[in-house]
Amino acid sequence: MLVKTKPLESPASIELTPMIDMVFLLLIFFLVATSFHQEEREIQIALPTAQSAAPISVALREIVINVDERGGLIVGGRQIELEDLQTLVSEATTVNPEQKVTVRGDRRTAYDNVVRVLDVCKGAGVQEPYLDTVLAE
Repeated sequence: MLVKTKPLESPASIELTPMIDMVFLLLIFFLVATSFHQEEREIQIALPTAQSAAPISVALREIVINVDERGGLIVGGRQIELEDLQTLVSEATTVNPEQKVTVRGDRRTAYDNVVRVLDVCKGAGVQEPYLDTVLAE
């Protein structure tokens, strides 16, 4: 009598190719969907250091006001005057009463320049303007 034997089956294996394809597709999706709007933070401002600085929470449509070494104001990558800043912040708080504003003052600028910007923000209705600093190492 002849006994038929079954051919040896190969052990079960997991195909990694579809999983790797999905990871790359997700990576491409998140790279395309992410906003790289950082021009306000790329301006060369030497921020002062602080012992207990908090991380910046970037909110949607946050206004970032840079005060350079000479007291000039830069918003959205362009130089503006104090009166224009008043108008800009007033219009933003009219549309959104919870408008977030970050003031980034160069460490070499006179403190008076930063205080003027903070006064404009408070006068325009910003509840709590955030003063940006760098955490000391």
